[in-house]
Amino acid sequence: MNETYRINDIDRNLKIARFNPLDVLVIGGTGAGKSSTLNAMFEREISKVGRGCDPETMEISSYKLNEKLRFWDTPGLGDSKEGDRIYSKKLIDMLYSDYYLDNTQYGLIDLVLVIIDGTGRDMGTTYKLLNEVIVPNFQKDRILVAINQADMAMKGRHWDEEKNRPDEKLLSFLKDKTESVVSRVKEGTGVSIKRPVFYSAERGYNIESLLDLIVDNMPRERRNLVA
Repeated sequence: MNETYRINDIDRNLKIARFNPLDVLVIGGTGAGKSSTLNAMFEREISKVGRGCDPETMEISSYKLNEKLRFWDTPGLGDSKEGDRIYSKKLIDMLYSDYYLDNTQYGLIDLVLVIIDGTGRDMGTTYKLLNEVIVPNFQKDRILVAINQADMAMKGRHWDEEKNRPDEKLLSFLKDKTESVVSRVKEGTGVSIKRPVFYSAERGYNIESLLDLIVDNMPRERRNLVA
């Protein structure tokens, strides 16, 4: 069960950082698969997939995987200019959500997880999110990127249905894609990200690697708000 996956490692890291729980904000363009990613991690439907994008109803919701790990689900960017404007403001407000401890102000969100559509669509929305919303308002070393829809990266070809995993050709393609994403994000935003993981939320493939990305990059201290 993912609820108990590496729970001792999470607990150890939180004790070092001296806060609880770890708060992860999940963002991405429309169609990247944020909700299906959360459902795959939780191993049940906790977030509705393909919900409407009426700007007035685009809310940010939180879900606890366990007592130590909380995810914040966000609407997708890229549907409309007005929707994007409202969504971006809500995201920035969320990044500045705070709490006080011993008269010191800290940020509620500890990590940002950016979900990229692995089918090869234009990454302009991702660059826009990073450039205009995340990077100016959040520490760069707390930004993680993951590539969803690994099964469709070559338009559905070279996926081993029986083993529920990519064959060697698709696996090589996906590994190259992670390197390409690192380069393209650096080129497009100036941010050096950690190597992304690839997975398929729809097929439940490589979800543990996605959790590993989060656990292995947990911050070891509370987050100071960006001035």
